[in-house]
Amino acid sequence: MRKLKLQVQTTADGYMGGPNGEMDWMTFPWTDDIKAYITALMEPVDTIMLGRRLAEGFIPAWEAGPPGEDQKAIDAMNNTPKVVISDSLTESPWKNAVVAGGELAETVKRLKSEPGGDIIVYGGSTLVTGLIGQGLIDELHLFVNPSAIGVGLPVFPYAHGVQRLNLVAATPFDCGITAMHYEPKRA
Repeated sequence: MRKLKLQVQTTADGYMGGPNGEMDWMTFPWTDDIKAYITALMEPVDTIMLGRRLAEGFIPAWEAGPPGEDQKAIDAMNNTPKVVISDSLTESPWKNAVVAGGELAETVKRLKSEPGGDIIVYGGSTLVTGLIGQGLIDELHLFVNPSAIGVGLPVFPYAHGVQRLNLVAATPFDCGITAMHYEPKRA
């Protein structure tokens, strides 16, 4: 069965965005060691999952070719099929993307049972917290930035209760970010 992996940028105090989704706390530029880690993380992945609001910015940004990204990374992002989780869209306005709506756990179960490689989730906040809250993530890759914002969009909202995790690896990078690779503890 395919794995569902989460890759998300966080602050040291556990937020994936400011109160209005601000991302000005993220560390750039990235160093070669973090780029190599992400390349290895993406190797078994053949599907990207996004929430609708994130998809609205993410997909067009990669189609335009973000400054500072090499063509190989741009091609990989654009050529990887995407699933946009949305109950407000009925069809995809983007190339190489399909829309999936309805009950989140059923959608994820169906996607994981299909043949193929792993699925990586980049966000947004509503999707990530829903997946975590329902115990649907197999691997969490938290890219902890050396910044704290005190308030914002939490990766782990308290409403979902205590989330017990097993640490698989902690990898510090030259740019100051540390990748924390966890797997959920299953009862």
